[in-house]
Amino acid sequence: MQTFTPNRVAIVTGGSGGIGRIVAERLASDGLAVAVHYAGNKDDAQEVVDTITATGGNAMLVRGDVADEADMASAFAAIEETFGGVDVVVHTAGRMMLAPLIDFDLTQLDALLRTNIRGTFVVDQLAARKVRNGGAIINFSSSVVKIALPSYSAYAATKGAVDAVSLILARELRGRDVTVNAVAPGPTATPLFLNGKSEETVNNLSNMAPLQRLGTPADIAEAVSFLAGPARWVNGQTVYVNGGVI
Repeated sequence: MQTFTPNRVAIVTGGSGGIGRIVAERLASDGLAVAVHYAGNKDDAQEVVDTITATGGNAMLVRGDVADEADMASAFAAIEETFGGVDVVVHTAGRMMLAPLIDFDLTQLDALLRTNIRGTFVVDQLAARKVRNGGAIINFSSSVVKIALPSYSAYAATKGAVDAVSLILARELRGRDVTVNAVAPGPTATPLFLNGKSEETVNNLSNMAPLQRLGTPADIAEAVSFLAGPARWVNGQTVYVNGGVI
């Protein structure tokens, strides 16, 4: 395996997804080597790697179920072997299932909890052990924790857990130069968000923000770039990136 020696290295979980893809490309444009993580969409993840390398950046693929500690330990080990270490962990991978609480399928709830909560624990445990001084751990929450839209109870519950984990981990890393924050996007134009929504629903959600539009993955990536690099005095925060919805 070819080994590179870049200055800073990031892993983006869910790097083949709508937000994860743009985050990976933004961090690469900032000069970081990027490990693009995927669980099942290898072809999409490879496209992200190819886009980064075509513009002169360094990127690699890593695979794993974020809720499986052995899978993710192997992914982190591969990054260390290729790039020499890890400085930034951006955990965008997650699932979203929507239904009113009264009707919510508890089997789906278990799957949601496994990916969004256990997955955050697994990734953050490895990040806390592996991230070098001067690094950053960036989890993904959601503005729906505060917006409290109907049918989002299960999803919002998992993201409320992410908020709690992020703050507590920041405090547990006292004495190390490693920040931990969560990014909480608002309504953002991604396939995951738009799937199954009517044009009327999308228009209503667009108008929630004073800027009267949906967010874009690039809007979210801008906040991640800030937290991954210059924002050394932002720590233990949930940063709402939603155009002023709340």
